[in-house]
Amino acid sequence: MNDGFEYRARLGAEAHGVELLDYLARSYSKFSRDEWRRRIESGRVLVDEEPARGDAILRAGQLLVWARPPWREPDVPLSFAILYRNADVLAVAKPSGLPTVPGGGSFVNHTLLSLVRRRFPKASPLHRLGRATSGVVLFATASRVFSAIAGQWRRGEVLKIYRALVAGCPLADQFPVEAPIGSVPHPVLGTIHAASDGGKSARSDVTVLERRDGCALVEVRILTGRPHQIRIHLAAAGHPLVGDRLYGAGGVPAGDCTALPGEGGYHLHAALLGLSHPATGAWTEITCGPPPVLRVGLLQGSGPPNP
Repeated sequence: MNDGFEYRARLGAEAHGVELLDYLARSYSKFSRDEWRRRIESGRVLVDEEPARGDAILRAGQLLVWARPPWREPDVPLSFAILYRNADVLAVAKPSGLPTVPGGGSFVNHTLLSLVRRRFPKASPLHRLGRATSGVVLFATASRVFSAIAGQWRRGEVLKIYRALVAGCPLADQFPVEAPIGSVPHPVLGTIHAASDGGKSARSDVTVLERRDGCALVEVRILTGRPHQIRIHLAAAGHPLVGDRLYGAGGVPAGDCTALPGEGGYHLHAALLGLSHPATGAWTEITCGPPPVLRVGLLQGSGPPNP
């Protein structure tokens, strides 16, 4: 069991003049109205640090807190390896299946962030990987360097290279994918990131490392960092990740698809991060060896790598 968690939100104009129960049921519809009523009656919903009634009228600017009681988190890999460490920066290898940060209503302690902070309390993640994605995750361990590295990220100066196993065998050895990424409807979540003509610009450069029977091992350099970009772009190019139940042809979920972004089954690995070290300015590359299925020439029946 974990220690529970407090969900905190500062109310905006949309809450002003609305009854608490109505606001919770409308804004957090994942839970039923009766569930929210029980939580309010148990004294676990606070407004401005005081237990609130369901018929309380809310005002903009108030602090809303739901004190969730302890729960048993799902079993996940609870380990990481240190790839690089100095006084300013920490890079670790995240295993597939371990969430990077709390989220989804299920994970707090069973996250990479929680595990890392047990040893390095001041560590702050500079990015995140999807739960099923393995590989390099970078942390700042000194506040003075966080903004410097984050600036490199915003300006697109960080080199990010991944490996993935995709369905089908691309004809070209190298090709770019530039499908915009934005919000599209999803039957469970309401909306989800996917290929969308009205979305934000995005680019991924793909290199085929090895063609196999019905699939291919590819290397992907992402020049932008949109949510689920690699999964979306490879699907948009006609080669979705093997085992990805969410993103199909065109880089969008099928109309009746109820799969969620955190579901695994695919093979995606953050193999390399390169950046200018914030203390020295020296170009620094951090690598993480891929799992066997994403290594060139190590699987039975795999063809020779491309030149």
